[in-house]
Amino acid sequence: MTTIAQETTAQQREPQRPGGRGSESRRHELAVFLRSRRERITPEQVGLPRGRRRRTPGLRREEVAQLSAVGVTWYTWLEQARAIQVSEQVLDALARTLLLDPSERAHLFQLAGAVDPTPAASCPTITPAIRELLRALDPIPACIQNSRYDIQAYNRTYSRLMGDLDAVPPEDRNLMLLVYTNEEWRSSVVLLEETMRVMAAKLRVQQAAHLGDPAWKLMLKRLRTRSPEFCAIWERYEVVAARGKTKQFRNPYVGLLTVDHTDLWLAPELGTRLVTLVPTDEETRERLEKLYAMALSGDWGEARRE
Repeated sequence: MTTIAQETTAQQREPQRPGGRGSESRRHELAVFLRSRRERITPEQVGLPRGRRRRTPGLRREEVAQLSAVGVTWYTWLEQARAIQVSEQVLDALARTLLLDPSERAHLFQLAGAVDPTPAASCPTITPAIRELLRALDPIPACIQNSRYDIQAYNRTYSRLMGDLDAVPPEDRNLMLLVYTNEEWRSSVVLLEETMRVMAAKLRVQQAAHLGDPAWKLMLKRLRTRSPEFCAIWERYEVVAARGKTKQFRNPYVGLLTVDHTDLWLAPELGTRLVTLVPTDEETRERLEKLYAMALSGDWGEARRE
């Protein structure tokens, strides 16, 4: 499997395309931006010892390179505004290392002339009206997803349906990643193995229209790297059409929830849909109301069930 470091080595050998990702001024702005963000991060913020002889403000170049799994020489060239290519995967790694907030992350990708492939990127479909609709649906859990299972917006009840979604970094709010790699979410899904297979099969269908999309490539690479289960299931090449279904979740605060899953398409060409999880019985309805009240108040106290 190709690592980020191997990828950057290949990029060092590959000449910059004429008229490609950035003019000289754009490369200069990118270099200045990276240096400024590197210098404001303390070693303690990223788990490194400060040491006694540190003179560099913030992190050293080699520390950024190491934490981002890229070559030191390559990163140095990047800060020197040399004409080298930068992949979306490397930009994602740099954004994580430099602790960029959403606005800074968007600026990084813009300077590099790349498209941010993560759910943190802005989505034109998520209008104020859509956010108000999500709020109005509470206590029915609801969210906006795209064809990659990126969770682009959600209401309060959904935020605590399978785990604390607010605590998940925006770039990791992808339902595939959560179900395959997040233990809290995995423990909440009844019939986990079947769910993973169906989700992978739906993803396989959607992928056919996005084979060259860098966002898809990065997401699939992350799944293959972090989940042997995904690798095994993905290689089965199963496909299934999208459909509604009754689902069950074991919520740690209110117990078993049984809901009907429905997709309402907002932008079919993008795969963007409103996902609603409507209670199938009165007991689930009451438990969702309780979960919503807890999510609003933030008072979880001793409510967690064993």
